[in-house]
Amino acid sequence: MVAHSQSLLLSVAEYLQMERISLVKHEYINGAIYAMAGANDAHVTIVLNMAALLRNHIRGSGCRVYITDMKVRLETPNCFYYPDIMVTCNSRDRENSTYKCFPKLIVEVLSASTEAFDRGDKFADYQTLTSLEEYVLVNTRHQRVECFRRYGDGMWILQSYTPESKYFTLQSVELTATLAELYEDVELATTPNEP
Repeated sequence: MVAHSQSLLLSVAEYLQMERISLVKHEYINGAIYAMAGANDAHVTIVLNMAALLRNHIRGSGCRVYITDMKVRLETPNCFYYPDIMVTCNSRDRENSTYKCFPKLIVEVLSASTEAFDRGDKFADYQTLTSLEEYVLVNTRHQRVECFRRYGDGMWILQSYTPESKYFTLQSVELTATLAELYEDVELATTPNEP
């Protein structure tokens, strides 16, 4: 997410109308809009690899995988975000073709410009989704996958996977895969200045 793109606050209807014709994607936070930054090679390759693993795994299950161009709507904090990947198994999400409301899994691939937001305010907002079972952060500087899983009354438990683990598990969709598959063809970002 980059700088505030305008000073006037938009209604949800105005935002959705603007987003339909905009050449640039914007996230929406309680009336304010923010232009989305571009991504580097590592980020795009990780998103593609994870989406392919998920798509192959859930094929025929009734669940659907969406990548970077599909919005998720969060009603309580009045936000629309573009997660890198989300999986929904809720049939109500087929009723709207421009955004989803009931994801069970959200994956964000970290970059230097978005990591603090993805770990902080965005994660806090995502926690308002009662359907969300797992929030996953994938690192682009190191082979590391962090899975935050919802347990009990709003408690989130973190499990991290590193090369020593060899495998990672997404419990929400019962997928176990190798870090080698996730990071296939990825040249890890080495400088903090990369997007």
